[in-house]
Amino acid sequence: MTRDWMPMPRSVVPAEAVRLMRDEGAVLVDVRESDEHALRRIPGARNLPLSRLEQVALAVTPGTTVLFHCRTGARTEANGPRLLARVPGCHVCVIEGGLDAWHAAGLPVVEEEGRPIDLARQGQIAVGSLLILGEVLGLLVSPWFHLIVVMVGAFLVFGGVTGQVGVVQVLRQMPWNRRFLSVLSARA
Repeated sequence: MTRDWMPMPRSVVPAEAVRLMRDEGAVLVDVRESDEHALRRIPGARNLPLSRLEQVALAVTPGTTVLFHCRTGARTEANGPRLLARVPGCHVCVIEGGLDAWHAAGLPVVEEEGRPIDLARQGQIAVGSLLILGEVLGLLVSPWFHLIVVMVGAFLVFGGVTGQVGVVQVLRQMPWNRRFLSVLSARA
C-alpha cells in the first residue's frame, strides 16, 4: 500500500521566524488550546486552537507568510496539510521545536505567575496514579481492581482514536485550574 503524497508546510527555526515577522510582516499563530496559550505564549501570537481550526476564520491577506507553532512542534507537524488548507494563497511555515525551541533560543515568552501545572502534565499524573492504584489494589485487595487498569487503558485508546481527551476536560473544571483561568479571563 502506498501513501498519497500530501504537501507540508516549510519548517523554520525560531531565528528565521523572527526574521520573517520583522522583515516580511509574517503572522504568528499558536495552535495550542486557549488555556495553554493563556498560560505561556509568544508575545503577539494569535491563538487558533487545532480543535477549532475549521470553525474559525483566520483573517490574513493572500501572499502573507503565516507561521504556526505549538509547544514542541509535534502538533503542527502532524497537522501540516490542515494548516496549509486553512490559509490558501499564503506561505505557510511551522516553527521547528515550537514554543520550547523559541524559549531555548532565548526569545521572549510570556508566562503567567502562579500558574498551575500544564493540563497535559496534570493528565499524565492523574492517569499514571489511576494505573498504579488499580494495580496495587488488584494485587493487595481484590483482582477485580485490575479492571481500573483496563478501563483507563480503554479510555486512553478511545482518546487516541477520536482525539477527544476527556481527562483534560475534567481537569479544566478542577478548582485550581478554574480559579486561575477565571483570573486570566478577567484580564482579557
